[in-house]
Amino acid sequence: MDLELRHLRIVRAVADAGSLTRAATALGLAQPALSTQLKRIERALGGTLFERGRDGVRATALGELVLERARVVLPALCELQDEALRFARQGADAYRLGATHGPLLGGLVDRLARQEPGVPVTTYTSWSEREIAGGVAAGRLDFALVGVCGESAPPEPGRLAWMEVARDPVHVMLAEDHPLAPRARIELAELAAEAWTDVPGDGCFGDCFAAACVRSGFTPACVYETDTASCVHLVQVGRAVGLCRATFPVTPGLVTRPLVGSPLVWRHLLGWHPAARAAGRAAGVLEHARSAHAQALAGSAAAMAPAPY
Repeated sequence: MDLELRHLRIVRAVADAGSLTRAATALGLAQPALSTQLKRIERALGGTLFERGRDGVRATALGELVLERARVVLPALCELQDEALRFARQGADAYRLGATHGPLLGGLVDRLARQEPGVPVTTYTSWSEREIAGGVAAGRLDFALVGVCGESAPPEPGRLAWMEVARDPVHVMLAEDHPLAPRARIELAELAAEAWTDVPGDGCFGDCFAAACVRSGFTPACVYETDTASCVHLVQVGRAVGLCRATFPVTPGLVTRPLVGSPLVWRHLLGWHPAARAAGRAAGVLEHARSAHAQALAGSAAAMAPAPY
């Protein structure tokens, strides 16, 4: 039997799991089938790879040698596969943009379409910054337009290049008849008794918000995590107050206001793979993204806030 990469994956799975039972579960195999495959691998390699005991399995000296090579070969193969897919999937001119939900993506698409008419632009959106970044790393997307809280690191920091588009203080959304709506700025502590609503995500924003509330002397009693339309509705009917980016567009029935001291900051980021062909267009895309942000900020509900007193 010739040794195959799937055999190395099996050996690594057994070593990582520490038992055939757990390894079989992780691999989606029946334990007898895994045991049979492992025996075949051991015959092909000329010796026993694992010692079986009551507490599970432990790699032999031969097993350690194979594992050492597997830990080099398997990541290298995955990287090669990603690079090949990225090269095969990239068009010479097309733009494939991935973004979390927000007004910047539409502005970026508009600018690219006006700047390069006839060049295809496709988009993909998700609540998950990691999913978007993973799509760029795997070559399914050319650019990621996402956000992170404060100084948090963006996803895939070792594989993607990231540049800051802009940074904004996080604002609060209020019903237009809320008692604090006439104010130009609001203290976070003044909202201690409110229920809150926000959109989902897989970054650290929820933890950062909770920490900011603690620093202001309270813990949020209720946080509704839902889609943008539902967030807007809950705010409009006075069921909750919301958190939003400074670029949130003007919306009937609600207002947005900055928080005193900017306890939460949102950074808009553009990411790309430095080895991809699209990397040569990153500077232009970044410039367009910054222009889209400036326009969104100028037209947002925040720009409609009353003058400070």
